[in-house]
Amino acid sequence: MKKKDITILLVDDEQDILEIVGYNLEQEGYQIITASDGKEAIAKAKKHLPQLIIMDVMMPEMDGMEACENIRKLPELSNVIITFLTARSEDYSQVAGFDAGADDYITKPIKPKLLVSKVKALLRRLKEDEKSTETLNVAGIEINREEYKIIKDGKEIVLPRKEFELFYLLASKPGKVFKREEILDKVWGNEVIVGGRTIDVHIRKLREKIDEDLFKTIKGVGYKLEG
Repeated sequence: MKKKDITILLVDDEQDILEIVGYNLEQEGYQIITASDGKEAIAKAKKHLPQLIIMDVMMPEMDGMEACENIRKLPELSNVIITFLTARSEDYSQVAGFDAGADDYITKPIKPKLLVSKVKALLRRLKEDEKSTETLNVAGIEINREEYKIIKDGKEIVLPRKEFELFYLLASKPGKVFKREEILDKVWGNEVIVGGRTIDVHIRKLREKIDEDLFKTIKGVGYKLEG
């Protein structure tokens, strides 16, 4: 996964922390979104489906521990990496953080370069996860990326390679709204220059070959098809 495709959610009630940390991570090429409390963090996480959440513990409205526990209950965010970034360095606070579902616990103050290094180390887990999740099971359909097979009700659905890659992308994050540019980059990359109309055609073909109600369940596209 390229850095520009990785979204990081920063959660802190101190604006200067959001600005400093956000700036340094943006310089590395990551997409940054921010929230100032636990409730806003949950809403932003549901909307943007980030790959990594960096969250403070002590915040108004809802603290980081409770927000982490709530995020871990959301199926669409089951694989998100969560780390706390906080001034709370007590052992019991760190234990509570891991018990809440955090993957890591980083204490402030920390130099920006060291934080960036820790973020890179955390994100290496994404590559490991990608290698181990070649098969998806969504709404009763098995999608085997390694063999380019789709099995529905015991029957194989044969799709051309690009239609398969598009369907796998949409099914990998049910409910996410994909931008046309993101779909073009992930499915077609730099192979050829194609327009948005190409996506429309491929999605229409998918709807013809795969049950329309099932496709709506996955609902991965954030724009209306023409015609």
